[in-house]
Amino acid sequence: MIRFDVVTLIRAAPRRVFEESLSVEAHMASMAGSGERAVGGVTSGRMGPGDRVTWRARHFGVAWRMTSVISGYDAPVFFVDEQLAGPFRRWRHEHRFADDGGGGTVMRDAVEFAAPLGVLGRVAEAVVLGRYMEALIVRRNAHLKALLEAS
Repeated sequence: MIRFDVVTLIRAAPRRVFEESLSVEAHMASMAGSGERAVGGVTSGRMGPGDRVTWRARHFGVAWRMTSVISGYDAPVFFVDEQLAGPFRRWRHEHRFADDGGGGTVMRDAVEFAAPLGVLGRVAEAVVLGRYMEALIVRRNAHLKALLEAS
């Protein structure tokens, strides 16, 4: 299993960052490079507690689908999304938002995931998936930061 944390500082209030982080449209815009689209469940607007969404995307040249649920939620402090069905043996992404003391937000992402396929999956995690998934989260956060700081 791979675990990594990403910390992003955003010059916007925690509630705004929290809400935009739950936006289906913001997520799709941040993942435009993989063509990620919401194709089931909540397909537009903001997700909330218990909401499910099915994403379709292309990574490493392979099309895949993942259905996730907002399994934990305490606005505007944190939410958790977890895979219900999809390419991973396990996927859990915890999002935390804290005031930075100056009107901005410290956004912390803690991601845990495990690839399928036993030993082959563990090799893929170590060789490529860990770095790839962390880069996706960094790119998503950079998009949110730019979006929120521009408005």
